[in-house]
Amino acid sequence: MTSNPQPGTERSVSVFGLGYVGCVTAACLADRGFAVVGVDVSQSKVDLLASGRATIVEEGIAELVQAAHQSGRLRATVSVAEAIASTSISLICVGTPSQPNGNLDLSYVERVCVQIGEALRHKQGRHTVVIRSTVFPGTTQSLARPALERASGKVAGRDFGLAMNPEFLREGSSIRDFNAPPFTVIGTEDPDTGRAVAALYEGIEAPLHVVATGVAEMLKYACNAYHGLKVGFANEIGNICKALGVDSHEVMRLFVQDTKLNVSKAYLMPGFAFGGSCLPKDLRAITYRARQLDIATPILSGTLESNDEQVTRVYNMVMAAGNRRVGVLGLAFKEGTDDLRESPMVTLVERLIGKGMDVAIYDREVSQARLIGSNREFIEREIPHVWTLFRPSVDDVLLRAETVIIGNGSAEFRGIEPRLREGQVVIDLVRAFAGRRSDGRTYEGICW
Repeated sequence: MTSNPQPGTERSVSVFGLGYVGCVTAACLADRGFAVVGVDVSQSKVDLLASGRATIVEEGIAELVQAAHQSGRLRATVSVAEAIASTSISLICVGTPSQPNGNLDLSYVERVCVQIGEALRHKQGRHTVVIRSTVFPGTTQSLARPALERASGKVAGRDFGLAMNPEFLREGSSIRDFNAPPFTVIGTEDPDTGRAVAALYEGIEAPLHVVATGVAEMLKYACNAYHGLKVGFANEIGNICKALGVDSHEVMRLFVQDTKLNVSKAYLMPGFAFGGSCLPKDLRAITYRARQLDIATPILSGTLESNDEQVTRVYNMVMAAGNRRVGVLGLAFKEGTDDLRESPMVTLVERLIGKGMDVAIYDREVSQARLIGSNREFIEREIPHVWTLFRPSVDDVLLRAETVIIGNGSAEFRGIEPRLREGQVVIDLVRAFAGRRSDGRTYEGICW
C-alpha cells in the first residue's frame, strides 16, 4: 500500500500475542502501511508469521499475511526487547481465558506487561502500551499499569503512554470488521496517548471515541453480553413459536423491522425498573404460556426477576441512608403520564411505608381529583390512604424530606439541586442531575 516505514517511527507497531486477535490486528495494520512486529512466546507461531503464513484460519487472512510479509512490513520475533526497541507502540492481544469458576485468568496480561516494562527500562523516548485483550474494568489501571511501572521504573502518562483499545472482531469476518468497525474506542486519561492510538486508525471511516479507560473496558463486555442475550431471546421466542405452530422466522423478520423500539437505542439507558400496563403483564403471560407448553424460558422469566431486583436495589439505598422522612418526586412509571398500574415507584413506596417510613409524594400528573377508573382503583387498593401522602408542590416535599427520591424524568425535578438543604440525601433514578455520579454521601445514582 505504501512505502515501508522505518523501525522505531510513529508508524511502527509491535503486536503481543499472535492468536486470533493478534494475527488479524498485525496483518491489517501491516496492510495499512505500518511496520509490524509480531511477538509471541510460541516459537511455532513466530515461525509461521516470519515465513509469511497466518497463525489462524480465517477468510482472507492467509493472503493478507503473505502480502504483508513479502512487502517487508510484517515480521515476527520471540524477543520482547527487540520488539520494543524497534517500535513506538505496542498492542497487547494475549489471551484472557476463563478459570473453572468463570473468573478471568489475567496472568498472560500481567506477564507481558512485566516483560514490556523491563524492555522500556532501557529505552529512550516515549513508547505507548495498549491493552487490546478483553479485561475487566479496572484491569488496565490496577494490574497493567503497576506491572509496567514496577518493571520499567517509569510512570504511565509521563514517561510512557497507556491505553485500552477493545476489539470488535467477529470470527469469519474479522478483516472486514477491522476495516469497517461500528466505532473505534480508545480508553485513556492521557490526551497524547489517545492521539497516538487514534493514528493507527486514520482513514478508517468509523466514529472515533476517546473515553475513560473503564468505559472502554466495560464496553466490550456490554456488547458481548447483549449479543448473547439477543441469541438467547430469539431462541426462546422461536421455541415458543414452534410449540404454537407459528413461523418464528417470519415473526423475527417483522420484529427487526421496528427500528424505533426493537432494534434501536430505546430502553437501553440504565435506570429504574420498567412498569406500566403492558410490559409486566405481557411478560407474565408469555412465560406462563411457555410453562404450559413445557418450554423453559430463563431469559424471559429472568427479565421479571431482574426488574424486581432493581426495586429492591433502590429500597436498600433508601434504608442505607438511615433517614425516616422520605420524599418521592414522581409516582407514575413515566413522566407526563398518570398511569400508576404496576409502577415500580408504587411498589417501592409500599415497601417503605411497610418499614415505617414517613413518606411524602409529589406528582403533578397524579391527584385525587384527576385520577379515575382502574388507575384510581389500583393505587387506592395498593396504598390505602395514599392521598394523605401527597403534597401540593416539589418544595413541600423538599422541605419535609431527609431523603429525596427522584422517580421520573419530569423537567421540574431536574432543577431541584440548588434548593436542597445541606446533608439532604438524593437518590436519583433518572440521572436528573446531568453528569453527576454517586458520591456515597448526599447523592446516589441508581446505576451511576
